[in-house]
Amino acid sequence: MSSMTRSFVFSCWILMAATYSQAQVGIGTNSPNASAQLEMRSSSKGFLPPRVALTATNAAGPISSPATGLLVYNTATAGTAPNDVVPGYYYNSGTESNVRWTRLSDGKTDFQSTQIGNKIWMNENLNVNTYRDGTTIPQVIDDTEWANLTTGAWCWYNNSSAVGDIYGKLYNWYAVADSRGLCPAGWHVPTDAEWTLLETTLGGNAGGKLKAAGTSLWTTPNTAATNSSGFAALPGSLRGYMGTFNNLGNMGFWWSATEVANYPSDAYYRYLGNNTGTLIRNNYGKSYGFAVRCLKD
Repeated sequence: MSSMTRSFVFSCWILMAATYSQAQVGIGTNSPNASAQLEMRSSSKGFLPPRVALTATNAAGPISSPATGLLVYNTATAGTAPNDVVPGYYYNSGTESNVRWTRLSDGKTDFQSTQIGNKIWMNENLNVNTYRDGTTIPQVIDDTEWANLTTGAWCWYNNSSAVGDIYGKLYNWYAVADSRGLCPAGWHVPTDAEWTLLETTLGGNAGGKLKAAGTSLWTTPNTAATNSSGFAALPGSLRGYMGTFNNLGNMGFWWSATEVANYPSDAYYRYLGNNTGTLIRNNYGKSYGFAVRCLKD
């Protein structure tokens, strides 16, 4: 082969390599979506990422300097690793030098919180769809099915994920009481006594100190709202025992972990209203769907 021919072939190879390096790649398709660098299509197969045993949510584990956004399936058995690392899909939501494995089924592994007195509360409603051991909590949409449940379940208000993105999930009390744990490791659903301690710590107008202020999500008037506690309570309302939804914007309801001793079909909860600065205690049937705030162990 002449030097001119070799030069031509080499130039063509360079051109093709450069073109290929900038092209989109399709697996199972010759026309990948314009927004995707890589698209895989199949009606009978799934995507299987690498399977590894993570050691903690904030440790690299067996992967050296995991890239931000790296996706893996964790094979560690529940209880063998700290920081709520249980089987499931995780991605590195931190950096290569500051690892933070986040479980996709939960949406997150760490939560925003606020200290009130000597207790640390989440300042967002719980939004998980698995128990602490990774077992899936059923999402129940149908009203009749919800009304007849005697096991744990969750829903979004009005079965709307857009509303759920703002207010979190609603859970029946059976999910709250499940022995597998509704709150992440290191957290628990507060008892009736712990809610009472919260109110005592805040003193007068405790409800106003808990309610988010300066937001249109609360119906006017948002009486006494200051959010001086940092609790940032929102009016995500409830799902009734017959499965119906009501009062979004007017009220927020949160379960306690305590059932009523002389009336075991009911459990205690707290609620806030747009027209009061009081944190109100009451009890309802366990089929109601309320929000959950977790308390640090």
